[in-house]
Formats: sequence, C-alpha cells, structure tokens
Amino acid sequence: MAKELLEDKLTCAICLELYEDPVTLPCGHNFCGACIRDGWSRREKVCPECRAPFPDHAELRRNVALTDVLKVVRAEPGPAPGPAATPCADPRADVDVGARCPQHGRLLELFCRTEGRCVCSACTVSECRLHERVLLEVERREHEAQLRAMQEVTRQQATQAESQLQELQQQRSHIQSSACTLASRVSGKFSCLIQALEMRRDLALRDIKVAETQALAQAQEEEQRLQGHLEAVTHVDRRIQGLLEQLDDQTFLQESQLLEPPGLLGPLTLPQWDADKQLGGLKESLSQLCGLLLDEDGPLLDEGTPAEAADLAPMDYRNLTFDPESANRHLYLSRQAQQVKHCRKPRGPAERGSYELWQVQCTQSFRSGRHYWEVHASHHSVTLGVAYPELARHKLGPHTDNIGRGPSSWGLCVQEDCAQAWHNGESQRLPGVSGKLLGVDLDLASGCLTFYSLEPKVQRLHTFHAIFTKPLCPIFWLLEGRTLTLCHRPEARLPPGLQEEASGLS
Repeated sequence: MAKELLEDKLTCAICLELYEDPVTLPCGHNFCGACIRDGWSRREKVCPECRAPFPDHAELRRNVALTDVLKVVRAEPGPAPGPAATPCADPRADVDVGARCPQHGRLLELFCRTEGRCVCSACTVSECRLHERVLLEVERREHEAQLRAMQEVTRQQATQAESQLQELQQQRSHIQSSACTLASRVSGKFSCLIQALEMRRDLALRDIKVAETQALAQAQEEEQRLQGHLEAVTHVDRRIQGLLEQLDDQTFLQESQLLEPPGLLGPLTLPQWDADKQLGGLKESLSQLCGLLLDEDGPLLDEGTPAEAADLAPMDYRNLTFDPESANRHLYLSRQAQQVKHCRKPRGPAERGSYELWQVQCTQSFRSGRHYWEVHASHHSVTLGVAYPELARHKLGPHTDNIGRGPSSWGLCVQEDCAQAWHNGESQRLPGVSGKLLGVDLDLASGCLTFYSLEPKVQRLHTFHAIFTKPLCPIFWLLEGRTLTLCHRPEARLPPGLQEEASGLS
C-alpha cells in the first residue's frame, strides 16, 4: 500500500506514468523531461498544473533526488499475489497499531491538550498527570469539526472571490469598450475639426489674396496717376526753362502765352487695407471651432439619445420644394414640386444647369440658423444630404451620384441591407433601417448635420460635425423606380428675415 501511494506521487501529470528523466519547474511541480518539452513545442510555456509562466531565460533542470527515488521504486519487487492480500485495508488502522510512545513504548491512546501532543497511559501518570487529556477519537472529532467550519469559510471566500473576479472582468471589459468608443468619437471629432480648419485656412488665405489683389490694384492705379502727373509737371518745367533761356523777346512772349500750367495734383488716395478686418471672420470661425471642441455637452462626450420629432420646434421645420431647373432629365416632378420620381424614359434633352447625375436639389438653401425637414421614400436605394453651391453637376466618374464624394457635400445613402454616411470620398457603414420616413436636422450654429430614421421609431442614424463656411442646399439622389416626397407641415414657417435669404440662395 505504501508503495502504491508512493508511485501515485511519482506519476507524471502529462503521460500518467512514472517519471522519466524528471525535471522541476520554478513553481515546484515535476514532469517528465520529454513530456514537458513536447507540450511546450505546441503551446505557451506555462506549468500544466498551476499555469505559472516559465521564464524565457530559465532552463529545465533535472531533479537528481527524484531520479534516485525512482530507481529505488523500480528496483523494489511488487507484492506477491495471493489470498492474504487485503487491498481494501484501512491505512489508518496500520498507523494506529504502529503509533507508540517513543519514551514508554506504549500505544498513543490519549491527546494532551496542554502540550498539544499524543501521549500514552504512562505519560499521563508522569509528565501529563495534571494536564487536560482526552481520547484521540474525541480530539479528532473536534479538529474535524473545526476543519469543516474552516472549509466552509474558505469555500464561501472562494465563491465571493469568483464573484468579485467576474465583476472586475466585466468592469474591465466595460472600460475597454468605453475607451474604444470614446477614442473613436474623439478621433472622428478631430478629423472633422482638422478638415474644417483646413477648409477655413484655404478660405482665409483666398480672402487675404483677394484683398491683397484689390489693394495692390488701387495702389497701382494711384501710382499711375502720380507718374502721369509727374511727367506732365516735368514737361512744363522743361518748357519754362527753355523760355527763360530764349533771347528773342517776340518768341518768348508768344510761347509764354501758349504755355498752360499743369493741373492740380489732388490728395493722395491710399489703398484700403485692414489686417484686423481680414482676421475678423477667421477669429469668429476659430472661436466657433473651439466651442465645438470644448463643449462638454456636445457630441464629443455624449452623443445622447435622438430627440423625438416633436422636440424640434415648429419654427425649425422647413417646407422644401424641388428645383425643376436642377432635376436630371430622368426625374419627374409633381405635387407642386414636392415629389420626384425616377423613370426610365427621359423627359427630353438635358436643360442648362441640370444634373447629369440622377440628382435634384431644393429651391431653398441656408447659410445660418437651424433647419429641419422630413422626406418620405418609396423604397431603399436613395440618398439625401446637403451641398455647397459649387457641387459639380456633370458626371466625373463611374458613380451615378456625387453626394459626399468630395469635400463640398455630405450625404446619407439608404441601401437594402445597410446605410452609409458619405463625406469627402469616405464612407461609414451604418446598420440597416427601413428608410421610409427620414428626417434631417441642420444646425449651422453648432456645425452639426444629423440624419434620423422616424419609422417605426425615432432613431439617430449619423451626425456630421463641420464648420460650414458657405450656404448649404438640400440635395437628393434616387434609383430608377424610386419616389421621394418632401413632407410639409401647415404650421411650418421660416423665421423673420430668413424667408428672403432662403429663397434667394438657391
């Protein structure tokens, strides 16, 4: 029995055989040298039992003492089979029979609680006569009860530790997910800000160049005037000098009467140049840009939940109409220019100023304030967005639309299985939506363009952030067989002072 217990302790946990050339890991566990090397050739270097990592710089060392013990075990013959063998004998009985007092040679039957050791009957008469003594069975039962209580506490602690570990792992996953989302939002925000800065820089440099050209033209014109006057004065001066040197009195008197003095020089007109005026609009744009970056309530830190359509004040709702002069010849307008349909048969030859692409824009456009409109689509494969006036109307590439393909337009394309937000030739894939009823919220003051899906529930699809430097006009693209209808509200009105601006910018 003792040999079987010993062989169990000398068994490799990988091959389940007695150790062969045993090695010891830093954590204290032993394995066959070939087994652990073969296992590590297919997976990471960790202990197969406790998962403790094995340092890269460490080397496997042969366990000499364990090797010697294995030699002894293998050399000892096994027990002879026969009826006398009792494999089910209680090992505790053998221990109890052989447990004797080293001093008196008697069986250890009692436990001295005072000294905390097992004693025999002779010890109770001599050394432990006045000590507290109990039978071994009684003391064992008390110790077993204490161990079970301790085991229950340790199991409770293990359960609590596992629960806390799971909570910690969930919090870690939440932190990683939140950090990734926040980093994506910040990256997108800074991308928009960088693009807006570049656009504003180009615009400011262009304005400075135009102002410089105008000022230099004024300076050149004034310079030419002064040069002409100087030449006239010089010419008169030379004639006067010639007359003063004339000796013939008659000639002198006749020519002096014909000589006319030069005209008045007049005041100097300096070219108009005001550096502060050139920086005025730039300062305002940069201030607005900083506001978008530092606004803690803005979309940088919290996109928030989409507002209900009723949350948009009636004064923000816009009743739009399609511009017939911009419509592609395959697009048919109806219902007082509130509905457009794409048909295979064209209306006729393309009109001047119409889109070669399957697009149409609205009559209205906006340069300031907040504006909201809604569009009903008959099916998917439609695009709605906004664009600057310089958006090209002719086809440049293989695409049948150019909304969002460049820096001067922003668009949302609703497809059968998904939606895509387009700007400057880059797209962001969004989840699929019904696309039947869509809303667009353009807030020029905060530089936000937001698209909503309104059926079956209000859902924010995407928000663009930019510094809009020019008037924006709603624009649409639709595939053959599709119909778009601009939704009107009877109570919708443009704010005072904006009616003329909106109609005059188309």
